[in-house]
Amino acid sequence: MRNIVVIGGGTMGNGIAHTAAASGFNVKLVDVNDEALQRAVKTITANLQRGVDKGKMTAEDRDAIVGRIKPTTSVADAADADLVVEAIVENLAAKVSLFKQLDEVTKPECILASNTSSISITKIAAATKRPDKVIGMHFMNPVPVMQLVEVIRGIATSDETYRLVEDLSKQMGKIPIEVNDYPGFISNRVLMPMINEAIFALFEGVATPEAIDGVMKLGMNHPMGPLTLADFIGLDVCLAILRVLEEGFGDPKYRPCPLLVKMVDAGWLGRKSGRGFYTY
Repeated sequence: MRNIVVIGGGTMGNGIAHTAAASGFNVKLVDVNDEALQRAVKTITANLQRGVDKGKMTAEDRDAIVGRIKPTTSVADAADADLVVEAIVENLAAKVSLFKQLDEVTKPECILASNTSSISITKIAAATKRPDKVIGMHFMNPVPVMQLVEVIRGIATSDETYRLVEDLSKQMGKIPIEVNDYPGFISNRVLMPMINEAIFALFEGVATPEAIDGVMKLGMNHPMGPLTLADFIGLDVCLAILRVLEEGFGDPKYRPCPLLVKMVDAGWLGRKSGRGFYTY
């Protein structure tokens, strides 16, 4: 497996492309327009430059990594892919539509992976004629730094597909952890209720954002507080995941805090919009 295609040049997609290219893979990065692709390549180059500045790599290494990434606006360019990693919007309909398209344009042995943080791999796989070759690869943000990849088996994912993706994850310098397909998997099934409870504590006037985050950092040894982390993830993403958990389990304990819903309605999405629980 040498040829990897990443669909989506946003925060997660460009991080996955960066990591794959830095591990020696040939990468095609697909997005809807040239502007998005230029922004993604600029971000990757800037992140690699930090390594040059710190003496961890040479300028030649940086250029070689960027040179292994081929930007394109055509999904059809995934025809020679050994693995496709989808990293588009966290929306089931959008993912199903894309996987149907990928099923048509890729070779039969190509593995189709989703970077979804909560959506059912089984549902995505059912849109294809190769459900045994569909799997979840949930990278953590920032991808070049974080070691974990949640490797999620859908109900039909084959042992061979899992083994190939586990090996490839290790080749990319990651630590794969096997998870079965339930809403939110492990990471967000545990993390999002904690974030939601922190938002409820703010909503109910228990404490300020700084105090809530301070308790979790100083008392629980978390590197950042839950409200800071929510801003980093994106409040719209947090809300979408909580909706998936609420619908998937049918359990009211996953009900999103009204404050979170209101902030997303206002466009206060965290770091990416300049305002969330904090101002950036």
